[in-house]
Amino acid sequence: MSGYDDVHRRSIERPEEFWAEAARAVDWEVAPETVLREGRWFPDGRLNTCHNALDRHVAAGHGERTALVYDSPVTGTVRSFTYAELLDQTARTAGMLRDLGVRAGDTVVIYMPMVPEAVVAMLACARIGAVHSVVFGGFAAAELAVRIDHAEPVVVLSASCGIEPSRLVEYKPLLDAALERARHRPAHCVILQRPQHPAPLVEGRDLDWEAAVSAAAPAGCVAVAATDPLYILYTSGTTGAPKGVVRDNGGHAVALQWSMSHVYGAAPGEVFWAASDVGWVVGHSYIVYGPLLAGCTTVLYEGKPVGTPDPGSFWRVVAMHGVRTLFAAPTAIRAIKKEDPAGDFAKKWDLSSLRYLFLAGERLDPETYRWATELLGVPVIDHWWQTETGWPVAANCVGLGALPIKPGSPTKPVPGYDVHVLDSDGADCPPGAEGAVTIRLPLPPGTLTTLHRDHARFTEAYLSRYPGHYLTGDGGHLDDDGYLYVMGRIDDVINVAGHRLSTGQMEEVIAAHPDVAECAVIGVADDLKGELPVGFVVLKAGAGRDPAEVEREVAALVRERIGPVAAFRRAVVVARLPKTRSGKILRATMRDIAAGRAYRTPSTIEDPAALEEIARVL
Repeated sequence: MSGYDDVHRRSIERPEEFWAEAARAVDWEVAPETVLREGRWFPDGRLNTCHNALDRHVAAGHGERTALVYDSPVTGTVRSFTYAELLDQTARTAGMLRDLGVRAGDTVVIYMPMVPEAVVAMLACARIGAVHSVVFGGFAAAELAVRIDHAEPVVVLSASCGIEPSRLVEYKPLLDAALERARHRPAHCVILQRPQHPAPLVEGRDLDWEAAVSAAAPAGCVAVAATDPLYILYTSGTTGAPKGVVRDNGGHAVALQWSMSHVYGAAPGEVFWAASDVGWVVGHSYIVYGPLLAGCTTVLYEGKPVGTPDPGSFWRVVAMHGVRTLFAAPTAIRAIKKEDPAGDFAKKWDLSSLRYLFLAGERLDPETYRWATELLGVPVIDHWWQTETGWPVAANCVGLGALPIKPGSPTKPVPGYDVHVLDSDGADCPPGAEGAVTIRLPLPPGTLTTLHRDHARFTEAYLSRYPGHYLTGDGGHLDDDGYLYVMGRIDDVINVAGHRLSTGQMEEVIAAHPDVAECAVIGVADDLKGELPVGFVVLKAGAGRDPAEVEREVAALVRERIGPVAAFRRAVVVARLPKTRSGKILRATMRDIAAGRAYRTPSTIEDPAALEEIARVL
C-alpha cells in the first residue's frame, strides 16, 4: 500500500487525530483542546493568520528570506520583499486600518490590481482580525456595488488603475460609480496612486494610500477565535444573488500549511508561483496565504501568459526567479501553445529549477497535458478544487509519493476528503458510472463554513440534496482504481478560463435590454478558454430592430454590467426558445447540442422546431 493510501485512510477513519497532528505545524495563542465540534474545527483555539504567515518566520531568524517577488512586465518592474520588509509594510498598513476605525470582525473590501499592496492589504486585515473581501479588478461597477452592499465594508482599499498589455483600466471611476449605486456607504476609501494614471480623490472620503500608511504606527497581531472569519469571497451561483463563501482562520491556516508540503511538495525557502489573480480563490490560497504560511517565496505576476511581451513570458519568470512549483490554469497553457506550438520560446530559457507544473480551474484536456509534459519534461499534475473548498479536493499528492498519472483525471481524493459519486437516489455509483460528485461530511478544515449572511442558502445549496454529504455541483465518476474524473457542472455555472460565472446572472443582464422578451445563456466548449457563454435572445413582438444590432448591444451590455471577464461575445436572435409545456427552458438539451452529444427531444417539449433552430445555429 502506498504512502498516500495509508495517509488518506487515516484521515477518513481518524480525522480528529489526523488534524490535531497537522495543527501542531501552526502557531496558536491558545492551542485547541477540541479538534472538531458540530462541524467546526478547533473551536476553542485562538490564533492570528498574519502572525503565522509573517511574524513567526521573522522570529525564527528568517527575516532576510525573500517572501514576495513582484514581477510586472506591464510596467517593467521587478521588486522583491524579504519577510522582514513584508512584515513592516503589513504592520503599518494594519495600523492605518486601525486608525480608520477598523476593528476585529469588521469587513474591508479590496478592489485592486496585481500589485504588492494588494497582498499587504489582505495580510493587514488578517493582522487586526478584520475580514477582507477581495473583488476581482475585472468586475464592472454594478458587480462591485452588489458586493459592497452585501459585505458592508467599513473601508474600501483600491487603486487608481490597473494595467493591461494594451490599455489602462481606470479603477477609481469604477469604484466611484459603484459607490453611487450602492446603498451602503463605507467611511473611507484608501487609493493607491499608481504613477501611470493618478486619480482625483473625493475630499472627506478618499485617502492617499502612501500618505495614510506613512502616518500610521505599526499594529500588532490581534488573536481571534479559530472559527472567526478570515475572509469572504464571492463566487457565482445559479442566480444573481451574491454568494459569499466564508473561510475561517484556524482550519484555513492548518489546511493550507498541510497542503503546501503534502499536495505540492513545497519546502520553506523554495519559490512557489501561482499564476492567478488575488481576486480568485487560487490567489487567496496559493499566492498569498499558502506559500507564506509555509515559509516559501511567492511570486506575484502582473502580466499575461502571452503578449507581455511574448509566449515566453511564463518561462522567463520561471528562469529569472528560480520557480520550483508553477500552478496555472489550463487556459494559460493553451494560450501559450496556440502562440508557440513548437515551444521555441521555452527553449530560450533555463527551466532547470522547475520541478512540477500543477494545473487547475477547469478540465485539463489530454492534448494540453501531453504538450506541456513533452515541452517541460517535468510532471504535469491536474488537480481539482473549488472556491468553496479553498484547497484541493483531488490531486496527485507529490509530497506523499506521486501516483501514476491518468490523463483526464485529477488522480485521487486528497487526505481529508471522503469523495463519493452518488446516483439520484443517493446511492454510491459503481465504478465508471456517472453521478453527482459529493464529499461526505464533515468537510475537512479550510473549507467554507457558511455563506455570508445566508446560512439557509448554504444549507440548501450544498447540504440538502444528499443528507450527510456536501454537493460539489459537479458530475463525474470514479474508476476501478479510485481515480476521480470530473466531467462538468450539473448546474448553470460555466467555467470561462478558470473563472466560474453564472449564466443566470448573464440572463438577468440580457433580459434588461428593452427589446428582449426572453433569453437563455449556455456555455459552449472553447479550445482556449474551456467554455464561452452564448446567449439566445427572443425579441419582443413589434420590436422592429435589426437582429444584428441587438446582438451587438446585448454583448456590450453584458460586458458593461459583468465585465470583460465574462468573455461574452456572441448573442443570437432566435424566433423562440425550446421549452417544456410547463415553460421550463431546455437548457440541458441545448448544452448537449452545443457539445455535439447525442440528445433526445423531450416528450414534454412545446415546440420541436425551436430545438431544431438552436441546432442549426450551433
